Amino acid sequence: MTQPVRVAMSVESDLERYRRVRAALPGLAQGLSAEDLAAQSMPDASPGKWHLGHVSWFFEVMLLGARPDYQPVDPCLQPLFNSYYEALGDRVERPMRGLMTRPGLAEVMAYRAKIDARMEALLADGLRGGLERYLFELGLHHEQQHQELFLMDLLHLMACSPLDPAAYDVEPRFGRGDAARGGWISFDGGLARIGASAEGFAFDNERLEHQVWLEPYALAADLVSNSDWIRFIEDGGYGRPELWLSDGWAVVQAERWSAPLYWRKEAAGWSVMTLAGRRPVDPAKPVRHVSFYEADAFARWSGRRLPTEAEWEQAARRRPADFSNLDGEAWQWTASAYAPYPGFQPTEGTAAEYNGKFMANQMVLRGGSFATPPDHRRVSYRNFFYPHQRWAFSGVRLASDAAPEESLMGDDTTDAFRQDLIAGLSERQKALPPKWFYDAEGSRLFEDITRLPEYYPTRQEAALLRRVAPQWADRFGAGAVLVELGSGASEKTRIVLDAAPDLAAYVPIDISPAALSEAAERIRADYPDLKVLPIVGDFEHLAPPPPEAGPGRRVGFFPGSTIGNLTPEAAKRLLQSAREVLGQGAFFILGVDLVKSPATLVAAYDDAQGVTAAFNRNVLVRANRELGTDFDEAGFVHRALWNDARSQMEMHLKALRPMTVRLGKLAFRFAEGETIHTESSRKFDQASVRELAEASGWRLEAFEVSDDPAVALALLAA
Repeated sequence: MTQPVRVAMSVESDLERYRRVRAALPGLAQGLSAEDLAAQSMPDASPGKWHLGHVSWFFEVMLLGARPDYQPVDPCLQPLFNSYYEALGDRVERPMRGLMTRPGLAEVMAYRAKIDARMEALLADGLRGGLERYLFELGLHHEQQHQELFLMDLLHLMACSPLDPAAYDVEPRFGRGDAARGGWISFDGGLARIGASAEGFAFDNERLEHQVWLEPYALAADLVSNSDWIRFIEDGGYGRPELWLSDGWAVVQAERWSAPLYWRKEAAGWSVMTLAGRRPVDPAKPVRHVSFYEADAFARWSGRRLPTEAEWEQAARRRPADFSNLDGEAWQWTASAYAPYPGFQPTEGTAAEYNGKFMANQMVLRGGSFATPPDHRRVSYRNFFYPHQRWAFSGVRLASDAAPEESLMGDDTTDAFRQDLIAGLSERQKALPPKWFYDAEGSRLFEDITRLPEYYPTRQEAALLRRVAPQWADRFGAGAVLVELGSGASEKTRIVLDAAPDLAAYVPIDISPAALSEAAERIRADYPDLKVLPIVGDFEHLAPPPPEAGPGRRVGFFPGSTIGNLTPEAAKRLLQSAREVLGQGAFFILGVDLVKSPATLVAAYDDAQGVTAAFNRNVLVRANRELGTDFDEAGFVHRALWNDARSQMEMHLKALRPMTVRLGKLAFRFAEGETIHTESSRKFDQASVRELAEASGWRLEAFEVSDDPAVALALLAA
């Protein structure tokens, strides 16, 4: 016989805790119509009304019904609210729950009130013995499971309507999501203990605690983001059978999946259905509503894998502070099948059917979601769903074997560089985002480029900035915070700092830690009264300035025509993200290069001294050093081309001969003459800048143009 486990007492009384937990589900139902709560959108989901009744039935049959001579509130309700307990007799099969229009919502709530009255009387009498206490705890945690299921099912129902209705004004959530940290967290492996101990509440499937052997591994500090998933989509991820498990590919074909559940492609970009209605997809937020099959395919596409549940649990126990959104944003798929732990025995009595009977053909998820109550989360918690299901609040955290070339993964950029390289070299037109130019050597080379006679943008923009900065700075107000995106050496920043001596803080953001640190120290030395708060990060995934920057107006600063290096969609996303992060009343100083003679442009990107060519090839040197690739840098030559149709300059690295480049177990083949597209630099005019600004939620306040060769500075206002 299974021995009842010991459950620690809460600082709340049993009655107080019961009332608090039970109040949550009616609170979620408040404001919804009887029709909202009666409909069933698919066989896997249940009506909200059924959830409200079932959790009350659970207390009745598991706890109240175990007392001698107990009489049910209404025996007719037993088969309606029984979920899957064969030992408790007949039941309405789950796909039919939405057909049960009787009892009505008012009768269900009356039933709930009667169960509450009986439970409060039982608690006043006192819980009897360890098993009864465990069943009481089980009932509370079961109720909290259904709070999340209620929201999952409600969202699926709302998404079935062409009206895209909002269930709530603001999406309900328990706690606030974390900002991304970047990088990977490595673990040595060895013997690890996983599972719940005998102390405290846990579901039976979390026991027994036991030892497992782990090889060295690493987990991503962050969940996979929506922007990561968009890249997967754009790279044809849903159309490449080599990425998918066989059963997964069959589901993709049968269901015609092309994006996560609830996503829709709009003219303005991707949107997603939420509990607060349809909203634009936020590129920086973790992706939700993906199945195990999708998670596994994404991991394979990225050159990584999913963690085992033992790896996830050891990482969460040992270094929880190093991860973002470990348990408060989206459940994380693991590579582990849902199976019993060694020594598993189901809970004694009727509750024996709670978990054990489902231990086949399902996969384990770990962590918790924004809809998981905080006191329901545990590091040993084993959630489980079938691999094709995706209406749960499920996301992805990647894992990696600790290969030798990954020993440098302690910083915030190495893995992102690796993923971009894999994705870019897998495309038909091989490509690499230009942000990877800027390691310490790349930043030094770019500073050399800015001093070349052919390269006009830097000196023309600096001269223009000296002219307009004093009049624009008058509009900032005292105590403003200057936030510079992709700050590099921060040389142009000094022009703004000199023009606005009453700034409270300067927040430079750059992907190169070395270049950022050097620039920040120089600024601190020359402006000792200014708070300098550097952030190592990717300006395409902005985080708010730190609180110590103060409450003043935020002023974004993005000089150097870097906006032209982004695709039109990425440029729009960046400005939208900056608009959200900088907030109401913010300004944004944007530098752009203007359309001009192709001869002038090509000369600026292919100088006679070959500095730009060295700058371009340095990205291959960096990949060899940081990622362990084997590029032959001398086998590639620099090419600069004007693309008139797109109004952009392009830089490429052209292969001089056929070759194969290796990254770990991956191989990328180059034909003679094939290129890596390393940079596009779009050129603008005032009309195109205005169009971009307005599409991103900004207003064009001023547009100033330099002498020839002309560049421009735009002042945007939120």
